[in-house]
Amino acid sequence: MSNHQYTRTKLYIDGEWVSPAGTDTIEVINPATEQVLGTVPGGTDADVDAAVAAARNAFDPLIGVPERRERLDAVITAMEKRLPDIAETITAEMGAPIRIAQTVQTQVPLAVARGFADALAGFEFEERIGNSLVTREPYGVVAAITPWNYPLYQVVAKVIPAIAAGCTVVLKPSNEAPLSVFEFVEALQDAGLPPGVVNLVSGPGRIIGERMAEHPGVDFVSFTGSTGVGSRVGELAGRTVKKVALELGGKSANVILDGADLATAVKVGVGNAFLNGGQTCMAWTRMLVPQSRYGEALDIIEAAVAKYTVGDPTDPGTRIGPSASLAQQQTVLGFIERASGDGARLLTGGSQKVRDVGYYVAPTVFADVDPNSELGQEEVFGPVLAVIPFRDSDDALEIANGTPYGLSGAVWAADDDTA
Repeated sequence: MSNHQYTRTKLYIDGEWVSPAGTDTIEVINPATEQVLGTVPGGTDADVDAAVAAARNAFDPLIGVPERRERLDAVITAMEKRLPDIAETITAEMGAPIRIAQTVQTQVPLAVARGFADALAGFEFEERIGNSLVTREPYGVVAAITPWNYPLYQVVAKVIPAIAAGCTVVLKPSNEAPLSVFEFVEALQDAGLPPGVVNLVSGPGRIIGERMAEHPGVDFVSFTGSTGVGSRVGELAGRTVKKVALELGGKSANVILDGADLATAVKVGVGNAFLNGGQTCMAWTRMLVPQSRYGEALDIIEAAVAKYTVGDPTDPGTRIGPSASLAQQQTVLGFIERASGDGARLLTGGSQKVRDVGYYVAPTVFADVDPNSELGQEEVFGPVLAVIPFRDSDDALEIANGTPYGLSGAVWAADDDTA
């Protein structure tokens, strides 16, 4: 490991690292070793109030595009310098294999940040429509509440466009993977971002997240996480009629129509389902295969899954690390154990112990999954793939659309017109 500080005692408010109002701390557990990696402050309502006041004071709706672009360029430069360390921290705090941490977990956020900066240069903040002049103005103070599965990406996807729009931010990271977010905020400080533009308050969601969502000084709430928690955030924000953006769970279908390149569709689908250990809200966790090619597809799936090595996430050869927490591991194992009782056939994997230490789950595939069963309907958030046969394209469409989720999906066919 490189230059890491895994014991954090202060919050970032109004451009300074300050002591929290309370004394509570949150332990961050390394899911590969089950050992305490570090701690972060467990903030209080008073800390949220101070952060919102700082963001409110720093908000300047008249700040021009050139200055916003300068801020973004400085942030991107500072962030890029810290990416190797941030990648190691992500691996340590939530178990992403180091190669995933060095690419998807860090390089994708960098590209996203650059994309927002480039978009800002050509964005029309004023537009003449008929006899009207439409102006687009900064919304105000943004409360950003982020999950643990892609800790840097989710923060970048909220903070960078907020800065580009001229907004200020109060940021709450997850309890499971907050340490990489502290390192990102240090990059903001390195970049010379003015005090109050971005503020960081860690702590329990029921305290920090709820206070942010209901706070009268917050104008916009951006939340990524579970559907249940998102519903609560929306309820609290609605009391003061805030604008709310919720990115919630998924149970996306990978539909492989008859005539598609089956080998490619299956291999890509398996890779998508198991990316980040299946801890991806947009993962294609249901694979829909025509009955006429079902047996062939299962053979390809089994061969593809065999290449997904489970192990130490710091080993470059590891493709699947541990679940991010004990609670998540137990949730995933519960889905696996109940699936057989619902009539699904275990093709590979299962609930057996993978390693003596660590919150590991074997990459698991169930065949003959009932589309209306728990496994066919609910988000697992682990390396578990449900394979479902279908009769024809109408049947496939009905199955694909037959869940409460609508986040992502894929269709493979012989040609675009068929898809």
